[in-house]
Amino acid sequence: MHSLLSDDKMIIKLFEQARSIAVVGLSNKPERDSFRVSQYMQKKGYRIIPVNPRVNKVLGEQSYSDFLSIPDTIDIVNIFRRSEHVPSIVAEAIKINPMAIWLQLGIINEEAAKTADLNGIAVVMDKCIMVEHRRLKG
Repeated sequence: MHSLLSDDKMIIKLFEQARSIAVVGLSNKPERDSFRVSQYMQKKGYRIIPVNPRVNKVLGEQSYSDFLSIPDTIDIVNIFRRSEHVPSIVAEAIKINPMAIWLQLGIINEEAAKTADLNGIAVVMDKCIMVEHRRLKG
C-alpha cells in the first residue's frame, strides 16, 4: 500500500511544512476551480507556482510549462488535470522530489500514486486542498 495521506495529522503536518505549491492546470479564469482554490491557498500564505504552458501569469506569478523550468523548490504538486494525465505528470514531478503530490477532488490514479510512493513522495488523492485546509487549519 502506498503512503496515501488520509490521516488528518499527516495532512496538517504537510500544510505546516509546505511553503510552495506548483499547480498543474492552473487556469487564469477566476470562475475555474483551479483559480479559486489556488487563490485561497495563496491568501493563506503559500507561494502558488502555475504550471500551464497556455498562460503567462496567474495570480501575479510567472507560469511555467514544466516542473524542470521552475527555479525554486516545490513542496506540493497540486494536480487539476484528468486522471488519465496523472501518470505522466507524476513521472515529471518525481524529478523535482516534492514532499507530496495532491490529486484534487475526483482525481484518482492508483498507478501514479504507487509510482510516487516508490519514489518516497506522499500522495493525497481525491481531496480538495482548499476544503482540507479550511477543515484542518481554519
